[in-house]
Amino acid sequence: VGNNDTEMHAILAEFELPSRFPAEIERAAKKITGKISSAEIKGRRDFREVVTFTVDPADAKDFDDALSLKILSDGIYEVGVHIADVTHYVRPGSVLDQEAFNRATSVYLVDRTVPMLPEHLSNELCSLRPDEDKLCFSAVFRMDSHAKIINTWLGKTIIRSNRRFAYEEVQEIIEKGQGELSEEILTLHNLAQTLRAERVKKGSIEFDRVEVKFKLDENGKPLGILFKENKVSNQLIEEFMLLANKKVAEFCSGVMKEPHPERIGKGSACVFRIHDKPNMEKLENFARFVGKFGHQIQMTSDRKIMESLNRLLEDVQGKPEQNLMETLALRSMSKAVYSPENIGHYGLGFKHYTHFTSPIRRYPDMMVHRFLDYYLTGTGSLPKGNVLGEDCKHASDMEKKAADAERASIKYKQVEYMADKVGQVLDGVISGVTEWGIYVELNESKCEGMISIRDLLGDFYEYDEQNYRIAGRRTGKVFQLGDAIRVEVWRTNLAKKQLDFKLAYDEEEMAILSNVPSKSSSEQKVRPGKKNEKKQKGVKDSGKKKSGRNKN
Repeated sequence: VGNNDTEMHAILAEFELPSRFPAEIERAAKKITGKISSAEIKGRRDFREVVTFTVDPADAKDFDDALSLKILSDGIYEVGVHIADVTHYVRPGSVLDQEAFNRATSVYLVDRTVPMLPEHLSNELCSLRPDEDKLCFSAVFRMDSHAKIINTWLGKTIIRSNRRFAYEEVQEIIEKGQGELSEEILTLHNLAQTLRAERVKKGSIEFDRVEVKFKLDENGKPLGILFKENKVSNQLIEEFMLLANKKVAEFCSGVMKEPHPERIGKGSACVFRIHDKPNMEKLENFARFVGKFGHQIQMTSDRKIMESLNRLLEDVQGKPEQNLMETLALRSMSKAVYSPENIGHYGLGFKHYTHFTSPIRRYPDMMVHRFLDYYLTGTGSLPKGNVLGEDCKHASDMEKKAADAERASIKYKQVEYMADKVGQVLDGVISGVTEWGIYVELNESKCEGMISIRDLLGDFYEYDEQNYRIAGRRTGKVFQLGDAIRVEVWRTNLAKKQLDFKLAYDEEEMAILSNVPSKSSSEQKVRPGKKNEKKQKGVKDSGKKKSGRNKN
């Protein structure tokens, strides 16, 4: 096991992801100038005099979305969702475009971002930095104080951000009701919460996953673990991004209901972000399991499923089983992917949805910008048919690789963090059950490790897949998903990113067990060929799901 840099590069290599840009790509990016001609400005709607700001994580360097607010009259607002116009700089068929397509997404490891575009573009020319004129593609909504949309405008703009906020700053302004641009922020916050309530009322499922972050020293060694929650400042941005994505998808599909300049481009091809209905067998297993905790999932209709899932997710907020319930609910769901065939987004409850709001870090958003431009102007050459389907599949595949690499980097840091805690006894919850052991997530750090079935004393344990548990044949002792448990940190293996626990027995239990003959390792019920390191089938693939905005 080498140093932090070496290990992070090894993770990227494991998932066949790049760690740096070829020299020719960097040169091509550097040649692009940020100079904006007067002719370019004349062809765009000018928002430079409208109050505009960005909200991002404190350590972000690329700002690809901004919000503007203009009060038109009493109770009527114009809200602008402004997205970096990356495709103005990255032309189809160029070496930069090909590189961005190949990467398809930025990759977020625990200590670094591997960007989709060179930094000259991602952090400088395209980034909506304050006090700089920037080119955007925008969705502009005229709405009343109840967030009812009066009309929608889509098109190219030029903006000048007044202020770059971190989420924490916006959260403080919302909580205290005062601060810089407080009138605009509080107005947008109220509108966002109204949009959110309406969305949930119509069946959108509200997952609220905790995001794991590490406090690292200058060498990348984890000093502590932090947890990021989805607060109202995150929701302020998220709701307007969801709205923009939805309306762009409706427009590109030819079903936009609000008044809009004539749609010029023909057809309705686009890159959609789709989310299929859940696997009913998995959902029924989940419903049986949560029933043991006193919760009910009504399976009579899609609407009832979504309503009862939301009720469950609300009920477990702040409780020890929250993370477990959310993880299991997610596992019963289908995976959202990119597709030219629109089947809607089940989790959001939207008939039309796409990704338009993050073109600096996602190639499908760049594709959507080109489709939108085509439908507004009639110019451009767009992929269709098999090519579009293959492009969408490539983007979905690369997104999965990036997510797997992120999880691997988190697991590595969790094991590294626990390395000096061997021998400690800690509280946790059973987060996975397999025929070869039980997985335990520690309450305090959210680190996850495994207790091998071979190391459970005093009985012969059998795996009950239907009920997410293992049970002792002689004693009837049960270890079930969701159970509270005390464990001893036993071993850490950085090379395998593996953390092993032992069950922490008290003196009385040890006295009893020491008088009971246990089965030998070879007699424990483990299917041939299975190893401790292997993932649990169906129930176990834990790792943080990044809760950052626009993950839908």
